[in-house]
Formats: sequence, structure tokens, C-alpha cells
Amino acid sequence: MDEPVVSVLTPFHNTAEYLAECIESVLAQSFRQFEYILVDNCSTDGSGDIAARYARLDPRIRLIRRNTLLSQVQNYNFALSEVSSSCRYIKVVQADDFIFPPCLELMIRVFEQSDSIGLVSSYWLKGSEVRGSRFPYAVSVLPGPEMARLYLRTGLWVFGSPTAVMYRSGLLQKDKPFYDESNLHEDTDKCMEILERWDFGFSHQILSFSRADNESISSVVRPYQPNALDRYISVQRYASAFMEPGEASALKRQSKRGYYRTLAREAIRFREPAFWQYHRNGLRTLGETVDWGSLLSQIIREGLWMAVNPGSTIRGILRRWNSAANGNQAVIERGSPPAQ
Repeated sequence: MDEPVVSVLTPFHNTAEYLAECIESVLAQSFRQFEYILVDNCSTDGSGDIAARYARLDPRIRLIRRNTLLSQVQNYNFALSEVSSSCRYIKVVQADDFIFPPCLELMIRVFEQSDSIGLVSSYWLKGSEVRGSRFPYAVSVLPGPEMARLYLRTGLWVFGSPTAVMYRSGLLQKDKPFYDESNLHEDTDKCMEILERWDFGFSHQILSFSRADNESISSVVRPYQPNALDRYISVQRYASAFMEPGEASALKRQSKRGYYRTLAREAIRFREPAFWQYHRNGLRTLGETVDWGSLLSQIIREGLWMAVNPGSTIRGILRRWNSAANGNQAVIERGSPPAQ
């Protein structure tokens, strides 16, 4: 058998409902020269048996069963440590996602435009929504720092989840984990780190699908405004690395105002302790704590806006009540008590 060009990785833990669809999407690729590493992180729902069935049918699949449970990021790093040395590219496909048949082929085609490209992305589906669609049309390669500045200035989100991107295998360093396990959004941080030294490639095709309706880690934290926190962390951490000092300082101030405006709106809704703990944990990765002065300032600003726009305020409250009522009704219909 020819040496694999791409190492495809699916680390999983209790994803039996989606795993077969994920695996079959990889096996259906138009580009065939790949290895497929499945890492069973102590599943108890039959996921391991599903993976074993496919491994018996296709010699490109290597199933690794762990006997000690790892965190999600630790399991991803473990899977990455198993990549064969012959592989030039690495493609993570999360177990509850899938990729479309031309995914590997078209991403490799972008990589082959230049040895300077370290990271490739594309359009992707998040549920029924197309993401990454504001990337400049007819541009397939950008210098890494230029892509980073574009993201920092506009919030253009082209990285997606690990399923949406492909990495050059030369980025792996055997002496340290690929993803920083101390970071809250380790995949975004890895992309920004890559852009400091490598160019960015983009395929103008929808090549992957990320689920929006399952109980994944991302869906659990979605009500906590993770995108606002992710954006704030990225700007504070990387603006100075990619921008001139004046622009970096201005963007950091703007980002802080926007982030605390979001927190203020949530504070007015009397968010639960778990919400604030999530943000404290994220800010801790920057060496920060919640800036209560900035938060209070934005709460006052939001309060004044609500006072002079009572109609919009009432409509917003009614929308939230209606959304909450519908959510509770859906839970009741499934036979479980509503969230407390």
C-alpha cells in the first residue's frame, strides 16, 4: 500500500449516535491515500464496537483503545502524537461532525500552491448555516500575518472547529503537545500561533459539517457567550503580535468595551454563577480577572439605553421570555423536567 499523505484523526468518547456517519464520510473521500486513526477514549456506549467494525473492513483504519480517560483536549493531543511520519498533512474530523467527499482532495490542492502554507480552511456548514463566507472571493492564499490582522480587525471567522481546517504535519513537535491544554479555546490559539510563521490557504467550497444540535461541549457553553470571550482573548493576546502599537492599543480598548458590554447585558439578566465562572476561567488564561469597574460602567450605559428605549427593551424581554418558554416546553415534551 502507498505511504499515506494525510493522517485523518477522530478521537471520540461516547459518540455512538454520530460516529458511523463520521467514519463513512472519511472513507468516502475522493482522495484515497490517507491513514485513519480512531482513538476510543474509554467509551461506554458502544462507540468502540462501531469503530472496531469499520477497522476490520478497511486496512487504512487504526483503532487505538485507551484504558485511562483523558480530557477532550488531552485525547486530541494523544491522537496527534500517533500521526505517521510519512504524512504531510493532518485532518481532524470530530466524531459528531463529518466531511464532504472532496474535502481532503481540495484542501491538499490548496496546500500544493506553496510550501509556505501551514493552515488551510474552507466554507463549512454549522447546522444549516454557511460559515466563513465573508472570506475574500478569488483569494486562495494570504500571508499568515495578513490573515491574522483580517480576523482581528473584522472578526472574520474562518477557523471554525478542528473539523473545518487542515494542518501541515511539519507543525507537530514530538516533544510537546500540539494544543495548549491550559487555554480555553485551544484550537483558535493554535491557528493564531500558526499564522505568525506560516501562510493561510482557503478553499472556496463547503467541505465540512459541524453539528449544532447535539450535547457537545460547545453546545453546553453556547448560552455563556463563548464567542464574545473568544474574540476578547484573541485580540488581547495577539493584537500586539500582528499590528502596529497604536492600532493594537486602540483595538484592545475597543475589544474590551465590546466584551464588557456583552457581560453587562448578561448581568442585567441576572445570569447564573456558572456563567460568571466560565468567564472567570477564560480571563484567567490572560492573567486577568473580571474588571468590575468596566462592567459597572457598561451596566450603567445599558441601563440608560433601556430607559430611553422602553419599547425595544420590552420587546427584548418578551423575546427572551418566549424563547425560554419554548425551550422549557421542548424539554417537557421529551419527558424531562425543565432546567432550573
